[in-house]
Amino acid sequence: MDLLLWFMIGFILIGLLVFLFMKRRMETKLAHVKANPDSEYVSKDTKHLVWWVWSVTTWGVASIALVFWWFNSTSG
Repeated sequence: MDLLLWFMIGFILIGLLVFLFMKRRMETKLAHVKANPDSEYVSKDTKHLVWWVWSVTTWGVASIALVFWWFNSTSG
């Protein structure tokens, strides 16, 4: 099989597992921010949540790009 295919599958699966394991922690931080809006840690938790959303979005775009790249390289 193609090395690009295995790289793509590994990237998608490892990224999915990492983000699923991080999801519970981010849900806890979001609940803490909603429950304690005046806390001193809200800014830090909000920053982590924003970074998590950006990283998930970037991972998704990179995964889609890898799939398109693989289809383009195998069909041509």
